Parts: sequence; C-alpha cells; structure tokens
Amino acid sequence: MAVDLAFSGGGVSSTDLDGPDGVRMTWNSWPRSKVEASKCVVPVAASVTPIRASPSLVVLPYAPLRCNPPCAAVLNPLARVDFTAKIWICPFCFSRNYFPPHYAGISETNVPGELYAQCTTVEYAPPPLDVAAPPPPPVFLFVLDTCLIEEELGYVKSAMRRAIDLLPDHALVGLITFGTQVHLHELGFADMSKIYVFRGTMEISKDQILEQLGLSVAGVRHGAVAGAPGYLKGPQANGLHRSTSVNRFLLPASDCEYTLNSVRSHMYLIVSNDLSEPFRSHKDLDKDAAPYFHKAVQFYDNLAKQLVSQGHVLDLFASALDQV
Repeated sequence: MAVDLAFSGGGVSSTDLDGPDGVRMTWNSWPRSKVEASKCVVPVAASVTPIRASPSLVVLPYAPLRCNPPCAAVLNPLARVDFTAKIWICPFCFSRNYFPPHYAGISETNVPGELYAQCTTVEYAPPPLDVAAPPPPPVFLFVLDTCLIEEELGYVKSAMRRAIDLLPDHALVGLITFGTQVHLHELGFADMSKIYVFRGTMEISKDQILEQLGLSVAGVRHGAVAGAPGYLKGPQANGLHRSTSVNRFLLPASDCEYTLNSVRSHMYLIVSNDLSEPFRSHKDLDKDAAPYFHKAVQFYDNLAKQLVSQGHVLDLFASALDQV
C-alpha cells in the first residue's frame, strides 16, 4: 500500500524527472498572474504515480494511522502534532485526532517514520491479519474507447500490452470496449468469442446490468448453485455463485495474452481523420462552446462518487495529448 502525501519538487534530478514522490507537473513553474494563467493552453495539473518504485522509499511495517471518518486521511509530515497532549491535527480537514496507545512513546526526538520531513511518500506493509486466508487477487479492468483513428488505436493497444506485462501473474484482468455500443468481453469463455452488448444511448442501472449478466440475486437464486454438488442455501450459496459467475469475465494476467491479442486484433478504425469537425479545445470550454461538456462533467462526477464508495481506482491512459 503506497501513499503519496505531498507534491514536493525539491531534489529532482535530470535523470529522475518525477522526483522521489513520483509527481510530474504539466508546467515547470506556476503562472504569476491571471493573464498568464489564461494563456496556458494546457491546464496546470500534476500526474501522480503512487506505486512507482524508488530506492529511497521508506517501508513501514505497520498499518497507517488515519484521521477520523469521514476524512480518513493518513498521518503525514504536514500534520501539526502536539507531543504533550498526544494529538495530531489533520492538514486536510483540520480535525483533532488522539494518537492510539501504541504511539505513547512519541516525542519531538522520537517520531514515527511517517512524520519525518523527507518521508512525503512511504509504503505501508502491515503484517497479515490471518496467514491462513490470503487476500483475493487484485482485479484490473481495462475500459477502452474505440472511437479513434487507426494510428491512435494502435498506440492504445501498445500501451495496454505494456501495462499488462507489468501486472503480477496472479492479478485478474477484464476488458470493456466502447464506441456507439458498450461491449463487455467474457474472457473466461475459451471456446469462442463471447460479448455482452449494451446500447450506448441508454441509461442502464446497476441492477439492470447485473440482471443481464446473470449476477442479480434472482439470477443467483435460480442459477446453477441449486444443482451443484454439495447443494448450498442462503447467502453462502448466493455469494459462491456470484463469485463464480464474475470470474467468467476475468483471466489471470499470466494466461490472458492469447485471448486479449485475439480481441485486440478485431478492434478497427471507427472515427475518420477528416478535420472538417475539429475536437473542442480548452478555449471552447472556457467560452462554454462545448455542447457536451456539462453533461460529461455530471457523468464523471457521479462515476467518481461510485468509485469512492466502492473503493475502486481509475487510471486514465491518454494517447492523444491534445485531448487531455
């Protein structure tokens, strides 16, 4: 579990552009005035790589200390600490938090690793709670936009191949592609290519999707569990069958190369490279001249809320820098 705590730019060498915190900015200096900021074609932003390998990364053999809910921010060098009262103040929400008993020995000369000024990025490696029950493998679901010209689609395929090569062998991989329609690929069906198709113009609820995929409670109740050896009843049966059904869409990273290569080979050019209808620019957004912008913002705001509530992470691979 890696945690980035600050965007420090100090100590960045020419061979390590991202610095010890894995942060890269779109500009090497802040605009000095509103006029300069308005002339920036690319917005001021930061690209953060939380799991970037670094020889100077400090590994702490315990769980992180978090701020009270709903904040849940992690104790870090930017927090204000009252060593006498054993209290730390969160730099995000300014809540006061008491240190737990196992932090009783802290003082100005005896601080935990996460409070060192140079430890703006640390990795937590707490001992497993139950050695007999290993954690489930991580799931990486690739969602690809196929509305691209052929050259850009080739870049996306190449980036996807490189990303999968970096995954641990036991990680599970899934694939969704979307253009006019949304395609959910059943990678675990080895005999032939099997795809679930949803209309891109329709608003579909989560319950409707689960029903279509046979993952709803009703589908589980009338599914294969009842006829399975060792017949199970109740929530245990529902959980077992739902887990088994979901695995139809996932393959281990070590076994998915052939299947994904086959799927990628059938992805074709959808958008022409005719420049008669240019993409909207950042200037269009500033002038409110992008007709789909506000609806897109609302969609991604709702998506962000779902990701946060479900504990999911969304990484964006953009191969067309002029559209970022």
